[in-house]
Amino acid sequence: MAEEKTSGCSGNCSSCSQSCGSRKEPQSLLEPTGEYNNIKHVIGVVSGKGGVGKSMVTSSLAVLMSKMGYKVGILDADITGPSIPKSFGINSKVYQNELGILPAETKNGIKIMSINLLLEDKEAPVLWRGPVIAGAVKQFWHDVVWGDLDYLFVDCPPGTGDVPLTVFQSIPLDGAVIVTSPQDLVSMIVKKAYNMANMMNIPVLGIVENMSSVICPECKTEFKIFGSGSDSIAEELGLDLLGKMPIDVDLAKAVDNGSFELYDNVFLKPAAEAIDKKINK
Repeated sequence: MAEEKTSGCSGNCSSCSQSCGSRKEPQSLLEPTGEYNNIKHVIGVVSGKGGVGKSMVTSSLAVLMSKMGYKVGILDADITGPSIPKSFGINSKVYQNELGILPAETKNGIKIMSINLLLEDKEAPVLWRGPVIAGAVKQFWHDVVWGDLDYLFVDCPPGTGDVPLTVFQSIPLDGAVIVTSPQDLVSMIVKKAYNMANMMNIPVLGIVENMSSVICPECKTEFKIFGSGSDSIAEELGLDLLGKMPIDVDLAKAVDNGSFELYDNVFLKPAAEAIDKKINK
């Protein structure tokens, strides 16, 4: 026998405050990870726009957490713009066995999965529609044999489109870190990322400011060529400004040479420590 609906029911429970027999509670879209995985904490690294150094911050936090003694992995969800493997000097392809896809590992044991590790030609564009890209991200979460990890960092593509939404809805994030640059213009972009995280009930752990300044290699004078807008937006949103990363020639060389793990990122060390404290408090 069919359950009776309240008089005038439109069938759209999301816009109705009535409690009746036909009300359906929203179903969770979270995907389980693979049966061989034991991942304690998952951190999404997001930005409202491209070009702010999100992948650099993701890689830096992963390296710093690894140096703190944690087992760490990086899921490169930026399917159309993957850059994580090159920073670590990883050129080999990943393989699959009866257990699943085996991630690449850096010299210090950080596990990495990126679409570039599956492509025959690393310079070939990924001409996929949104649903296919979202499916690849889910596959990286479920089918990759991550094993035991203390932290898995998810490098999300910029914006608030299909793939960031898939990450937020499908992967059980413990929190998100917003990456920005210091111009006043980006305050609106930061708010978009912040509001998206709030709508998805993902705690925002704080903001990391990249390209905060330029330090003269001769006189060591610091120039804030892009301003200092991140301080005000962090205060307005009630968020911690976890760290500031200046433009550094040595970092650029480390990325180009694939020697990212050798770079001692003292600038973001407080950010990694603050995230660890927030997650484990």
